[in-house]
Amino acid sequence: MSDLLVPLASKDATDAARFGPKAASQARLAAAGLPIAGGFALDAAAYRRQVQSLGLEETTRRVFAADGPEARRAALEMKLGLLDKPIADEIAAPLLEVWQALMAAPGAEIAVRSSALVEDRADTSFAGQFESYLGLDNEADYFTALRACWAALWSTRALRYMASHGLDPADTAMAAIVQPLVRARAAGGGLSRTAEGEMSLSAVAGLGASLAQGEVVPDRIVLSRAGDLLEIEPGRKEHREDCAHGHGAIGNRVPGEAGRPSIDEREAVELGRLMLEAERVMGFPVEIEWALDEVGFKLLQARPLHVAESTAPDEIWLKHPRLNGHPAGVGWGTGTARVVTCECEIGRVNAGDILVTRVAGPALAHILPLVGGVVAELGGSTSHLASLARERGIPMVLGVNAATRRIPEGARVAVDGVAGIVRWMR
Repeated sequence: MSDLLVPLASKDATDAARFGPKAASQARLAAAGLPIAGGFALDAAAYRRQVQSLGLEETTRRVFAADGPEARRAALEMKLGLLDKPIADEIAAPLLEVWQALMAAPGAEIAVRSSALVEDRADTSFAGQFESYLGLDNEADYFTALRACWAALWSTRALRYMASHGLDPADTAMAAIVQPLVRARAAGGGLSRTAEGEMSLSAVAGLGASLAQGEVVPDRIVLSRAGDLLEIEPGRKEHREDCAHGHGAIGNRVPGEAGRPSIDEREAVELGRLMLEAERVMGFPVEIEWALDEVGFKLLQARPLHVAESTAPDEIWLKHPRLNGHPAGVGWGTGTARVVTCECEIGRVNAGDILVTRVAGPALAHILPLVGGVVAELGGSTSHLASLARERGIPMVLGVNAATRRIPEGARVAVDGVAGIVRWMR
């Protein structure tokens, strides 16, 4: 096998400069004996060699060096080149070898996930800005997914994010993770430390895509730092994401599960223990992604967590109506409520407004620098947009039932992103 691919549990994979922080953190967890899904890490050098083989090196510099139409044409040239052109033989051969090794198990399916050199860092999480592909069971889809992960570095939302953080895509590269699909009966995220000095878990049934995209209100589980279970609050989970066996993830309605926790008390305590151990291994508070199959928990990600202190609100706000939700974990802010029920209305949002919406997905990342806070009816503390809000110190409360109907357009709103409380003046 080429030196471009190494087992994810190997010491070599801990090199974030080659394989990206996402892969490197999994490798560090595995080295400490914590459970991961296994698989392989693809060196960012493969991306660089592919760009070179396609003759696109000069084009990478034009995207941020040029303005207007020329910059857009260069970005499109990068995306189309990486998506449409075959992978160079020297890269494709070891990738095929890995595919064959992973697919040797009966009924095996594969997950391909981005691991950019600039993501999962303390100052740039890129949560939800790149791509993951689940349930791949044929060679053509596998290679397409790898090319799509490379091309995601040049997507519009990724370029916006990089520009806002002073990063040039020409100066970085995209690595990738290739691993067996975890056939999850439950999945979610976790925060190893909250502003109240506790731990918080989010959980949904099936795969975790609906939680990451902010499309459901997950279970919220609170534990003490000593590992004691303090609270389990069932979410509003109208549907779950399951594997479609070769056709990606599919959504299934689960009316019987909507009010029932996705993991039990014993499992919650076990997951809390694993999260604390992940924090110890990484050396800082972590935000994790996890999945639970018939064997047990798998840790899929451990990125740096931004932890903020709570803010005491002015007493005047305590006299006004309140709604509760899942706190994103940072910030206190006030502003004018701008109720947006469709992305086409985003243009109505002005600087300092409080965005009140139904779904707070990662596609809204570009508006975070503008707003004074976000309130959403769906989503939870470990959704991708919540991660981006923590990174920027933007107060956000998610899972606020009927927020778009109950909070009046134009009202003065206060958002407590630590306590998970929203108030407005009549």
